Amino acid sequence: MNYDLFNGDADGICALLQLRKAEPRDAALVTGVKRDINLLGKVEAGPGDQITVLDVSMDKNRAALDQALGNGALVFYVDHHFPGEIPKHSGLTSIINEAADVCTAVLVNGHLNGSHLDWAVTGAFGDNLKDTAHNLAKGLDIAAEDLASLEALGTYINYNGYGPAIEDLHFDPKDLYLKLYDAQGPLDFVHNSPDFEKLSTGYREDMAMAEALQPLHQKETSAVYSLPDQAWARRVSGVYSNDLATANPGRAHAVLTLKDNGNYLISVRAPMKNKQGAAELCMQFPTGGGRAGAAGINDLPQDSLQAFVDAFEQAYAS
Repeated sequence: MNYDLFNGDADGICALLQLRKAEPRDAALVTGVKRDINLLGKVEAGPGDQITVLDVSMDKNRAALDQALGNGALVFYVDHHFPGEIPKHSGLTSIINEAADVCTAVLVNGHLNGSHLDWAVTGAFGDNLKDTAHNLAKGLDIAAEDLASLEALGTYINYNGYGPAIEDLHFDPKDLYLKLYDAQGPLDFVHNSPDFEKLSTGYREDMAMAEALQPLHQKETSAVYSLPDQAWARRVSGVYSNDLATANPGRAHAVLTLKDNGNYLISVRAPMKNKQGAAELCMQFPTGGGRAGAAGINDLPQDSLQAFVDAFEQAYAS
């Protein structure tokens, strides 16, 4: 049995698109909303099963990884988040790089020697690695207008992944992956798929709501924004964080989304000029994790909010 496990955001989807365009394989697809990262626990692997894992923290999946390897499965693991201690096992092949200027789609691009570079560029744009995306795009012979289309598509795919439940999203990430895979390439999807227009319209409408927000706390080096418990806010939290970071590259940003249980979903972006500290900050709190430049907390208790704000402002005070 083959399994393809991938994060439901642009990076995970574009990483798998590259792999399966280059190496087609029938596999059970296992994914979910962006914050659904405990994917290996959903697989009951046996001897000889092949498992591909893309863009989810090895540290958060370590127990399930050990079990899969112990059961005789073969695991190919590519990621850019904090991995914890990487196990030494003959059944594991891993490509792990936590550098702030790489994402999983970029790592897969290197593994495949650029065979589907257009999808790698799309994934890098979606992960808000614009400098990386532009550098990679030098290998593409496309017009500036088409490059802008790749950036828009990456942003929209990423936007679609946010929300605590599939019902909040415009597309189940599994279905969106299949629609993208059926396209000849990202530009074919942009120009010829009605699903691109659905993503584009949803993004524009939701971002118009977000742009009216004022910061909850604001200092020279950091700002905190709060989103309401509404579907549009849950969808927009990640891309809104990216836009804030891009517009204010010297400032760190935290975007809080109120959940129906009264707790908070949090997205943190380190300053674009110094992409450090986000994962370290979020990992101080239960359900927190991520990478140096962008991280989050899945379920921050309401009574821990002030502690988080204090820690966030202190982390980026200078």
